[in-house]
Amino acid sequence: MTVDLLIKDVRVVRPGSSTVETADIAIADGRFTRIAPDIDPAAAREVVDGRQRLAFPGVIDAHMHTGIYAPLAEDALCESRAAAMGGVTTSLNYMRTGKYYLNKSGPYSEFFPEVLEQSEGRFHVDYAYHLAPMMAAHIDEIDELVERFGVTSFKIFMFYGSHGLHGKSDDQSGFLMIGKDERYDFAHFEFVMRGVRKAMDRFPDKAHQISLSMHCETAEIMRAYTRLVEEEGRLRGLPAYHASRPPHSEGLAIFIASYLAHETDCANINLLHLSSRKAVEAALLMADAFPHIDFRREVTIGHLVLDTESPSGALAKVNPPIRPRTDVEYLWEMLLDGKLDWVVSDHACCKHELKVDATEPGNVFLAKSGFGGTEYLLPALISEGSRRGLSLNRIAELISYNPARRFGLDGKGDIAPGCDADLVLVDPDESWVVQAQDSPSTQGYTPFEGIELSARVKQTWLRGRLVYDGNIVGEPSGKFLRRPYPE
Repeated sequence: MTVDLLIKDVRVVRPGSSTVETADIAIADGRFTRIAPDIDPAAAREVVDGRQRLAFPGVIDAHMHTGIYAPLAEDALCESRAAAMGGVTTSLNYMRTGKYYLNKSGPYSEFFPEVLEQSEGRFHVDYAYHLAPMMAAHIDEIDELVERFGVTSFKIFMFYGSHGLHGKSDDQSGFLMIGKDERYDFAHFEFVMRGVRKAMDRFPDKAHQISLSMHCETAEIMRAYTRLVEEEGRLRGLPAYHASRPPHSEGLAIFIASYLAHETDCANINLLHLSSRKAVEAALLMADAFPHIDFRREVTIGHLVLDTESPSGALAKVNPPIRPRTDVEYLWEMLLDGKLDWVVSDHACCKHELKVDATEPGNVFLAKSGFGGTEYLLPALISEGSRRGLSLNRIAELISYNPARRFGLDGKGDIAPGCDADLVLVDPDESWVVQAQDSPSTQGYTPFEGIELSARVKQTWLRGRLVYDGNIVGEPSGKFLRRPYPE
């Protein structure tokens, strides 16, 4: 059988396996066709020497925010280059109406086609979107979003009750661009859950891949503690932001979200970017309390690598905050114990001139929230995880297989015949120091600056096409993925 591409002599890292075996990988029509030792190169149109590098399935970065601080078409181009540099082949982006992103409101039947139009031809990797129902009318559109657009994942930002994206706000309706008679509150969250449950009932064949993601922080707790921290004036930088959005704010929000999921039978809940011991403990308690709810627990590479003593200061402001080292080590303990389901970047490119206040650059409360990091997701997870005993096969599950199955991407997430030929070749022994200037992201800085990593992505292949080889290769070829994928 003739194949388009044969990658010889790689160490194949598959999810669900306990070994890493040397093999060749055959690819035809953009999909894996055979994985076996000593495949005859005469049958291949192109042969590549894999040089005994580790071959991971393409990374699915299940939590990104493309277009949040820059025009979507512009952001998609440069930030998907950063994604490809990190071995990402599928970018799942959170999107909503309101300020930031497209800076407009209205029905998703009008808003989302504009998102797709601006995205087309701009991504170097495949992409899809999670959508957030921000107003009552959006809940009525959930069925249409599933059926017409192949969107199967939705989101709630619990902390928007009295907070905007960056801090306290008394103008909820203005920031969210919702009507004065609408509230983005617990009742709205309940009705969103009922809308997601309704879609699961209407589309039973897709029900297991229709899910709701929750950003769990409690607005009332954060408002009170922000005032205390600012009035006291004792803390600065990341320790101050951690104290202003304390871990028990996460825990309480998880309790509320979980009970509402139980009340509405919204069976598939994703608890996003858990950042603290209290948050994870609350998530595990709720899983025991409501075993009929399929909870999945997410952590970011930022929360696994950075802590409140990181020298980046306000440049590492993110929601929920970077936590003290004791919380970081607990997250690793839970990851090693199999209690966390996937690792993401929460990539939100925010250029330096936007990130910090020009007159008070060190004031974390004036800084904008979020930072990029998709290009460091896989190298940092291998570097930090390997020295802690995290197996390579488990890493493949955390960054590829698990998010693929949760978010309706059955054609991705594994190196197996029939799957899209999304592949990352990694040198696990190449040490390098993170420098923002080496990234194709337009951010211009990184909170990971100066960190030494012990693994490096050498090549990224998207559906059998080379898109990164030390530099970006070719024009954008990423496509929008209607889910479930393949249909």
